[in-house]
Amino acid sequence: MKKNLKYLCLQATQEGQASYAHVHEIIKGLQKRNWHVELFEPYYANKNTLPGALFRLIAFVIIQIKLCSKLNKKDTIYIRSHFATFPIAFIAKIKKIPVIREVNGPYEDLFIAWPITRCFSKLFKCLCRIQFKWADVLITVTPQLKEWLHKETGKRKICVVPNGANIDIFNPNAISNYKISKPYVVFFGALAVWQGIDTLLEAVNDFEWPDRLKLVIMGDGTERQKIEKAVLRNSNLIYLGKVPYKKVPGIIVNSIAGLSIQNNTDNRSSTGLSPLKLYETLSCGVPIIVTDFPGQADFASKYNCGLVIPPEDSKALVKAINYLYNNLEIRKEMGKRGYEAIKKEHSWDKRAEETDKILRQLL
Repeated sequence: MKKNLKYLCLQATQEGQASYAHVHEIIKGLQKRNWHVELFEPYYANKNTLPGALFRLIAFVIIQIKLCSKLNKKDTIYIRSHFATFPIAFIAKIKKIPVIREVNGPYEDLFIAWPITRCFSKLFKCLCRIQFKWADVLITVTPQLKEWLHKETGKRKICVVPNGANIDIFNPNAISNYKISKPYVVFFGALAVWQGIDTLLEAVNDFEWPDRLKLVIMGDGTERQKIEKAVLRNSNLIYLGKVPYKKVPGIIVNSIAGLSIQNNTDNRSSTGLSPLKLYETLSCGVPIIVTDFPGQADFASKYNCGLVIPPEDSKALVKAINYLYNNLEIRKEMGKRGYEAIKKEHSWDKRAEETDKILRQLL
């Protein structure tokens, strides 16, 4: 007999973003395990532009009214954490409907992405903290976030389920139809302030950067203009803009390394990082260069599948890139170890299996 799961995501996920992959890969894996999953998301999800703040708030209300109208006591609610999910969390609490809340970052993630929200930081923190406490189970992506959530809520039912990779799409056999001059290293993902874009641009302009090596960047976000300006001044920099999800693997496969060099803006990285680019790069059989934060650095070290450098250190990044550039066999071995690790333990299907167990234990 199928069990019913209402999945609420107020974030406007777009194909190619980590959030989109996370939501849809987990849902696909749960459906495979005999769950009937209904996804509730705003009408503008996966559109290129967002409406104004007022229209987003109205959409948040409408989607929760819709969810509530379809809710019954046999349901379980899975909420991707958002301050505005307070109404449905309250209704679930009153009706005693089980709730699992997925928490992917500390409060600061909201304030960094939307600086105006700092004016109401106490309110937003309070709304989130109450919902954390009301949830029957919390799911998060790193042990450090689990510890943070425990301090915030006192809850014991907190499970760690990191990100993963779709190994059917991201694998060493992926093919690209993009004509990109080799050799190159690759960065892909949201172009946000915490992604280390300044460090990337400093590195590619460093006099020790390998002469023939290109830096390929894929993605979109607030740092886009910096990259577009830098492209005009440096022929080693290639910006592809937004690339469709299924076309990303072929570009990764042909690179010598992937880059995950986040900084610690507003101390957000201290609670650990489990970036999607880590798993997807390694799943393609390509080594990764990461900054030294819990989660991603631990992974690279545990499986010896990449290099760890200090954050915001362009010189260290250039040195690491040179090392992999000049040592073909070492980077092949790193890539192979990374691929085997993802295939055995860190696919999205494994993550869905872990989530299924948590849901069934709750019920």
